[in-house]
Amino acid sequence: MRIALISDIHGNEVALDAVLHDIARHRVDRTVCLGDVATLGPRPGAVIRMLRDHGCPCILGNHDAFMLDPQLIHSYTEIPIVVEAVEWCRAQLSADDVEFLRTFQPALEVAAADCTALLFHGSPRSHMEDLLATTPPDELDALLGERRATVMAGGHTHIQMLRQHRGTLLVNPGSVGCPFKEFVAHRPPTLLPHAEYAIVSLARGGVDVTLRRLPLDARALRDAAVACDNPLRGMLIQQYS
Repeated sequence: MRIALISDIHGNEVALDAVLHDIARHRVDRTVCLGDVATLGPRPGAVIRMLRDHGCPCILGNHDAFMLDPQLIHSYTEIPIVVEAVEWCRAQLSADDVEFLRTFQPALEVAAADCTALLFHGSPRSHMEDLLATTPPDELDALLGERRATVMAGGHTHIQMLRQHRGTLLVNPGSVGCPFKEFVAHRPPTLLPHAEYAIVSLARGGVDVTLRRLPLDARALRDAAVACDNPLRGMLIQQYS
């Protein structure tokens, strides 16, 4: 089974369109979204419609949960412009968009041959926890919990990763719409000029993981930012200039 993993789209319609076209060329068996689909970027409603039309299962990310529970973001950050951008996104969504977000799952397990993949957003126990290449092994044990799979994959950090931990392959497909140059831990990020995703192949006796990066049209990204009134508009225009 070939699975395309997309994550952290963050309202970037330009990036999602490029990734979905690339996935179609690779003839995967299924696509799974690991969450954080709408907030922060310029086109939240359009991204939700694209995902709904694509019909792929979606994992609940922390930013998706912020759309359903307005107070939850305050347990994650109090940075004013981020809070304002999340509130702006919520105001853009229709009732149908919100109902679609309610269908998102906390986690998903996929089995093929003698392999399994456990898919989540941040960690198996929380959509707000970070799994990094630098996370100490003992701390990683606690974050992953007792349930293990051949492949365990999540997003959230906006950093692509492939790491072997006690026999399990840990995968982060990176961010479709908002890839970071480095882990920021709530500091202002530097965005990379491409879209990221991963293809995981599960077969009897073997696993293959491909981390993909697609160049994007900077003018199209900038035009989308210019056309919106998202509180992060100025930052996005600067990043894409």
